[in-house]
Amino acid sequence: MSFTLAIVGRPNVGKSTLFNRLVGRKLALVDDQPGVTRDLREGEGRIGPVRFTVIDTAGLEEVTDASLPGRMRALTERAVDSADVCLFLIDARVGVTPVDRTLAELLRKRAPRVILAANKAEGRAAEAGLIEAWELGLGEPLALSAEHGIGMDDLLRALEPIAAEFPDAAAIFEVDVGDEVDDNVDEEGGGAALPAGRPIQIAVVGRPNAGKSTLVNAILGEDRLLTGPEAGITRDAIAVTVDWMGTPFRIFDTAGMRKKAKVQAKLEKLSVSDGLRAVKFAEVVVVLLDVQVPFESQDLRIADLAEREGRAVVVAVNKWDLEEEKPQKLNELREAFGRLLPQLRGAPMVMVSALTGKGLDRLHTAIVKAYAVWNTRISTARLNRWLAAQTADHPPPAPAGRRIRLRYMTQVKTRPPTFVLFASIPDAVPEDYKRFLVNGLRRDFDMPGTPIRLYLRSGDNPYANRRKQNVTSLDKHKPRRFEG
Repeated sequence: MSFTLAIVGRPNVGKSTLFNRLVGRKLALVDDQPGVTRDLREGEGRIGPVRFTVIDTAGLEEVTDASLPGRMRALTERAVDSADVCLFLIDARVGVTPVDRTLAELLRKRAPRVILAANKAEGRAAEAGLIEAWELGLGEPLALSAEHGIGMDDLLRALEPIAAEFPDAAAIFEVDVGDEVDDNVDEEGGGAALPAGRPIQIAVVGRPNAGKSTLVNAILGEDRLLTGPEAGITRDAIAVTVDWMGTPFRIFDTAGMRKKAKVQAKLEKLSVSDGLRAVKFAEVVVVLLDVQVPFESQDLRIADLAEREGRAVVVAVNKWDLEEEKPQKLNELREAFGRLLPQLRGAPMVMVSALTGKGLDRLHTAIVKAYAVWNTRISTARLNRWLAAQTADHPPPAPAGRRIRLRYMTQVKTRPPTFVLFASIPDAVPEDYKRFLVNGLRRDFDMPGTPIRLYLRSGDNPYANRRKQNVTSLDKHKPRRFEG
């Protein structure tokens, strides 16, 4: 296995900027204000031929209580204890501060290996800070600029001896879990199979303080993500990989999404944008509601967003352990779900308690089933037998006396199931008849709750043209008749 590198330091020294450079993508939020990073974020880092797991940590501060900064420090210390090497970052322009000295002492006691680096070292203003770094007693400091990519060669040379102890650190860097899967299907309903062992991508979304991070921690079985009574703790969309009840998952814990009018601060806008990207990247979206205030307008917007993006949706109602009148509340929730989210009719709704872990087995089952339905493939023969039966029982209307012929249907994609229907006058097919067909597909082919895309095209059976072309090509070889 490759080694783990934890980037540590006080707030605002450039840890997230360096993390983004090492992973080659802007995964971590970066802003001028200190304390942007709160959770531990992992990524696959690379410098030249050396590969490793890199961890971006929250800024270490001199706090030890149960406050939010204290809980952030505890997470960072856990990363220090588990990492194979710590990259201790200071700000070369500011120089060595008392907090830096305290952190250096902590790393000497707890970290197996420490590499000292002075970031923001471009320009003469950083020379004094680079010299001061020798005072920390952690060896020769590396002069880096995470923003401009300066000093990466020096960092590579510092990591090479460590990489030599881990043979897999030089293995070929493969497979990003974001690689797209071929979801096209042919006219017989076949298609490329999903790669074996590929984790299901899940995004957990909802309003602030709904318990998203607590739910992910309950699935992981450890306090991996920062939680607490404060609303809006999570800022980045943090991805974690876990084998949950025998199924591999990659779960994205997202920042709470408030109404757009209430989102004013730049950092919160970045956090919400990061969460929206996670929704687009996910395959199954778990919309987490608070049982005490379910189905508020923002919850409905979030669920509608997931449906419009074509993601499979599972609704989870959290804090179920606090509800006293459970049967009555359950009936109310089901009624409200069907009334307020008709576009997700049939989607699973699971009652859970992230704090106690109750209901997680049912949530797992609902996610796996929603994912399977989202990948549904239906053969063209079955679709057209179904279409013939539907049009026989409920023919499309005839606007202005013009009869609409529905000639042929085929599935062109999965993830979500996407169908093309060829009609004589596609623009004249009413929206309510399209909904009738979509609801029929969902009912008769057992696709509850999943988004279904139906597109209408003009023309006859597209395969009829092949036969016409074949006949035409034969006609060209017939003996010509001359008249004189």
